[in-house]
Amino acid sequence: MGRLVPAVTRALDILELFLQQGGALSAPDITRKLGLPRTSVHELITTLVARNYLVPVPEQPGHYRLGVRNYQLGSRYAEQLDLAAEGQQVARTVAETCGETVHVALLEGADVIYIAKVDSRHAVRMVSAAGRRLPAHCTAVGKMLLASLPEGEVAELLPKEGELAAMTSHSLTSTDALRAQLVEIRGRGVAVERRESNPDVSCVAAPVRDSAGRVVAALSVSVPMIRWSEERRLEWEELALKGAGDLSARLGYRGRA
Repeated sequence: MGRLVPAVTRALDILELFLQQGGALSAPDITRKLGLPRTSVHELITTLVARNYLVPVPEQPGHYRLGVRNYQLGSRYAEQLDLAAEGQQVARTVAETCGETVHVALLEGADVIYIAKVDSRHAVRMVSAAGRRLPAHCTAVGKMLLASLPEGEVAELLPKEGELAAMTSHSLTSTDALRAQLVEIRGRGVAVERRESNPDVSCVAAPVRDSAGRVVAALSVSVPMIRWSEERRLEWEELALKGAGDLSARLGYRGRA
């Protein structure tokens, strides 16, 4: 591996300081926060301004904010992101940790579509596949995604009359019961599904966010009932949260996972 270039490292430190700080910063602010020589900071700022990575703030003389070049680079990066590919990589890491099947899914209407899957390493595993579509209310990923929507949008996706379709005898069929679960999921930040899409499997799921903080997918850990226990459920929830947080970070989310 080659040697790091100090000037480039310092320039990147300045740009990343704006990610932590937000708003405008002055040269003395940057000097103090990074502990860099004052002359070096002025030279680096001059270079970054010349290349449109920083721009002066007219209403705050001597202060700077991020320039349009950062947005252009971020937009190009976002264009190159492939949620399915990134999700597959993160799912593989989570599956290697827990030994169970891991999925990443999107919401499409009232259904979820699985876009990534890594199988359990155990002999007894669930049968599923990327590309499969299931009713959202019957799955942990689907409940997590429904819980991320405003109540008005949820109401548009649910039947106005009658019951929800069931996949197993454990599936929720009452819209009122589903709404009550969504309230709980919003409060806890994780979703649980017990034998509702497959009578032999239970799942936990956590939300995946994009760079703007929007929930765009969910990551789940699925466990056959022969290995499921309420004692270990919290462990799987933590793994799902960690995996969803890692995938969110890959998508540019910088908030708290």
